[in-house]
Amino acid sequence: MMVSSPFGGNRAPGNLPRLPTPPTGWPIGSYATYGEAQQAVDFLADSEFSVGDVTIVGVDLMLVERVIGRLSWGRVLGTGAVSGAWFGLFAGLLLGLFVNQGFALQLLTGLVLGVLSGLMFSAIGYSMSRGRDFSSASQLVAGRYDVLCQPRSAEQGRELLAKLALKPSSGNP
Repeated sequence: MMVSSPFGGNRAPGNLPRLPTPPTGWPIGSYATYGEAQQAVDFLADSEFSVGDVTIVGVDLMLVERVIGRLSWGRVLGTGAVSGAWFGLFAGLLLGLFVNQGFALQLLTGLVLGVLSGLMFSAIGYSMSRGRDFSSASQLVAGRYDVLCQPRSAEQGRELLAKLALKPSSGNP
């Protein structure tokens, strides 16, 4: 059974599949970083190549968690208070614009309630982290990035990328 959209087909705008599907095409280049793969596709586009046939595929995916810093109750509560204050000021500003009572009072009320709620939510979140005393940022990266192209224009794409590889690199001496 196939369910289709009332607006047509089983593809999203730009002819992309609606559901996750493996990429198709022939490899025309492989690069160590996403920036290099992106530069290759930019080169193809500048060469009037049909980049609609091209896909960049990250291979050998890994989740990298970079530690940003140490957490403590003081840092957690301070950050919660500041973020709550910003939200509270915004809410107080909206209240002050639409309520005919003292603008400054609405702004101050929003600030106080924002700080208190920021403190409360950050304390609850940190206490539930069960002793994780550091903050981090996660990033999904690949071991390499392959550029694939549909068979109808893969040979032309491979030839263009070979020209790019022969160009002297600008940047590192």
